[in-house]
Amino acid sequence: MAVVTLTTDFGRQDHYLALIKGAILCKNERLNLVDITHEINNYDIVHAALLFRNAWRSFPKGTIHVVSVNDFSEGKARFVAIRHDGHYFIGPDNGLFSLVFEGNPQDIYQLDYTDHPAFPLKDVYATAVGHIANEYPFNEIGTPVEEMVKRITFQPVTGHSHIRGGVIHIDKYDNVIINITRDLFERVGQERAFSLHFKRHEPIRRLSRHYFDVPVGEVLCFFNSAGYLEIAVNMGKAATLMGLRPEDAVQIDFSSGG
Repeated sequence: MAVVTLTTDFGRQDHYLALIKGAILCKNERLNLVDITHEINNYDIVHAALLFRNAWRSFPKGTIHVVSVNDFSEGKARFVAIRHDGHYFIGPDNGLFSLVFEGNPQDIYQLDYTDHPAFPLKDVYATAVGHIANEYPFNEIGTPVEEMVKRITFQPVTGHSHIRGGVIHIDKYDNVIINITRDLFERVGQERAFSLHFKRHEPIRRLSRHYFDVPVGEVLCFFNSAGYLEIAVNMGKAATLMGLRPEDAVQIDFSSGG
């Protein structure tokens, strides 16, 4: 039984999600549909890419992933099917996948798409999923594409003794996710002491492993399961208490003494 994941900004209050799921099951009713999330911020492909890139590798090889966010970017629509690392990906070519993968996957195909008033997404997604799930040749799913639309996001800036990054996500618990990875921190820090500065708050000077490493109500930082630096408050709301929002700057300074 093939697994099909769905990641969208549709929410659950309307009928759009049901239309897509129903159309997919009409192509192959034995499919196992799994919801990753439908609570992506409206049209926010950066938010979608962040959540999806941290989830898709948890699924078995052969999984088909449908990602539907901001499908009609700037009034244009182009949809692609991708085969990468044993998985399949279907969604709009609006820059989202450039934030999920490092470089272009080798197998990219543009899907046939005919715009009409009814809700065209259900047809383009269901047809592509059905093609893959029914094991038709992947190279017949559409027209080969050499490059997808690329989206550039703010990347950390590094020096010998500092990393300047930014907030990329506030999660459900009001924890603050920073675009600084453990690998980058270790590469620049070289095991030196550090101080994490944000807004006008007292800097954080040690890494924790768990939320409960500090007393209730105190601030901490650690690297989460996705490998990103996170600012949190034990049993509290870090973003609200610290006044942090997406795109706010943070800086890590490393001591020069080693």
